[in-house]
Amino acid sequence: MDAAAARRQLLELRQRLLAEDAGAADARATVELDQAAVGRLSRMDALQQQQMALAEQRRRQQTLQRIEAALRRVEEGRYGECAVCGECIAEARLRMDPVIALCLDCASAQEAAGPRRG
Repeated sequence: MDAAAARRQLLELRQRLLAEDAGAADARATVELDQAAVGRLSRMDALQQQQMALAEQRRRQQTLQRIEAALRRVEEGRYGECAVCGECIAEARLRMDPVIALCLDCASAQEAAGPRRG
């Protein structure tokens, strides 16, 4: 994938995520605790919906950070190179997920190693 196409795809993805985030602002709003307006179960459902919306916002923010990192790699001429070993990432893999930073071997090794503990 050439740098211009990658940059265009990443910018489109970023714009779509920003629009989704703006559209979901109401779902993340504070849930009112007015007993007269909302019953107990309805309020619990609203709180659950709010937490799900907040979790989705966190996922979007993480993806936006990955997009920014990928855009930096494009600008530096390193887009498509594995961040660990430096080998080329398969073009099909980049088309599937343009923010990928690891080749399949390094991603598999990292997954097999399990989550890092701080």
